[in-house]
Amino acid sequence: MVQQKHQADPYVQLARKTIEEYIRTGSIIELPKDLPQEMYETQAGVFVSIKIKDGKRGGSGQTARLRGCIGTIAAVQPCVAEEIIQNAVSASTLDPRFSPITETELDQLIISVDVLGSMEKINTPDQLDVRRYGVVVTKGYRRGLLLPNLEGVDTVQDQVAIAKQKAGIGEGESAELERFEVVRHI
Repeated sequence: MVQQKHQADPYVQLARKTIEEYIRTGSIIELPKDLPQEMYETQAGVFVSIKIKDGKRGGSGQTARLRGCIGTIAAVQPCVAEEIIQNAVSASTLDPRFSPITETELDQLIISVDVLGSMEKINTPDQLDVRRYGVVVTKGYRRGLLLPNLEGVDTVQDQVAIAKQKAGIGEGESAELERFEVVRHI
């Protein structure tokens, strides 16, 4: 299940502090000493997603559009906090779909951090639920991931198709499927 954490969430605060420092100075922050202990002790894949307020009004207020999203399927850093720092820098400057975030955009950013649970191999797409599970598709060395509970992704077919597209796997090609749950920090 996608769990959501709110109210000055330390995961999001760390991502925001990292992005702001990197965009303003080009420096990567040092690992803060005052984070919750779990952020130093846990290893996991982490995705940092950045949206920017676009000024348009939607049904529940201002809308936002994706501005960067990069992460790791499995841990590559010693702890979740360092995973967030590295992926925040990458999401803000290296997502090939977007130009790097600029200093003038910093006040308009909406940041979320997804901490991935363990991967579970599944046999068929009917073992997915777009609200609860993210999906990883794999064919040889090609691999694509799509997080759960994303706006505009309403069916399992859409979820798998988008993940395949990200991996460069053709629509008609078969692929191995894995699912995972996340804790989403907003």
